[in-house]
Amino acid sequence: MENEIFQLQYALDTFYFLVCGALVMWMAAGFAMLEAGLVRGKNTVEILTKNVALFAVACTMYMVCGYAIMYGGDYLLSGITGNGVTGADEPAAYAPSADFFFQVVFVATAMSIVSGAVAERMKLFAFLAFAVVMTGVIYPLEGSWTWGGNPVFGAYTLGDLGFLDFAGSGIVHMAGAAAALAGVVLVGPRKGKYGPNGEVNAFPGANIPLATLGTFILWLGWFGFNGGSVLATASVDAANSVAIVFMNTNAAAAGGCLAALVTAKLMFGKADLTMALNGCLAGLVAITAGPDTPSALQATLFGALGGVLVVFSIITLDKLKIDDPVGAISVHGVVGLLGLLLVPVTNDGAAFSGQIIGAITIFGWVFLASLVTFGIIRAVMGLRVSEEEEYEGSDLSECGMEAYPEFTSAR
Repeated sequence: MENEIFQLQYALDTFYFLVCGALVMWMAAGFAMLEAGLVRGKNTVEILTKNVALFAVACTMYMVCGYAIMYGGDYLLSGITGNGVTGADEPAAYAPSADFFFQVVFVATAMSIVSGAVAERMKLFAFLAFAVVMTGVIYPLEGSWTWGGNPVFGAYTLGDLGFLDFAGSGIVHMAGAAAALAGVVLVGPRKGKYGPNGEVNAFPGANIPLATLGTFILWLGWFGFNGGSVLATASVDAANSVAIVFMNTNAAAAGGCLAALVTAKLMFGKADLTMALNGCLAGLVAITAGPDTPSALQATLFGALGGVLVVFSIITLDKLKIDDPVGAISVHGVVGLLGLLLVPVTNDGAAFSGQIIGAITIFGWVFLASLVTFGIIRAVMGLRVSEEEEYEGSDLSECGMEAYPEFTSAR
């Protein structure tokens, strides 16, 4: 009887893990739609190509070496097809291959953050070359110090310092933003974005309905992102935890949306939809580090803090001439840090000092490693398209096709 119960729990937890992984994979579609909607029409095909290709690169590199670096084991996933129970001293609670699948879509999420920030001016294959290093080495090494439990270059262990990040406000989102910032610094702003006297020129997105669809897809996928991080569902306590995480994830997104919308209205006199969309995502990022312990009201307020912060962050980065077409650095980086700092408010197991040290470790490693990697790529093959190609649009220069040919070509 006991064995039958264990097998049922194993099957349910494995199935739940896989479904949540599939939801997170669907977030790739959300990022693709969001970014395609917020860039100009002449760069749509190229940004979609980046999103499709980066997902494939992430899956391949994490299979080759990333998973082994992050969690130990053999390269090329050798031996992962076992059930984790037969002959094991401590039987696994779910299939080992399900764990890989759930983890690999997180890697792709981190890389998706970079694509939006460097949109419209970075070469396609320069970006993909960086994706190889980011998903194969930079992210897995950082992940090994956090979720993997390994010491940081043998010096200190973040878990011992009171660092907690439930589903990845810092480990995934801030890491992706740190890499994005390194890329933005080296590739520079888009031509004409900033005037000689400090003017900030708006480059409206080509398809706001598409960006809105992308945001809703990300909102949906986030239930798998946070909910799957419970790692189980086949018991009363686990199922209840999953329900709380789902509830708080949704509440934070709503709080972020409303707060950003109101903030934009007060600041600009208009209801800025793009700010509201980024507010939704900011709320989601803010709750990701600790969706299991707040009340629904606290989660809503945490999301609202993220929604307000992201509006001010986007404006500030523009003043600093850090050109981020989709607001990825603000949403995932600045609010990712906020998410880490909010964890100790409701979770006694986390310490503010541990959260700060963890944030510095994650950001410092990923930013510096990315800066070096982008620098090498720039020296070898160049990072930026030519001025003529940028004016013409990356769709034609990089991909040889247009997303909206009937609107841009004479027929």
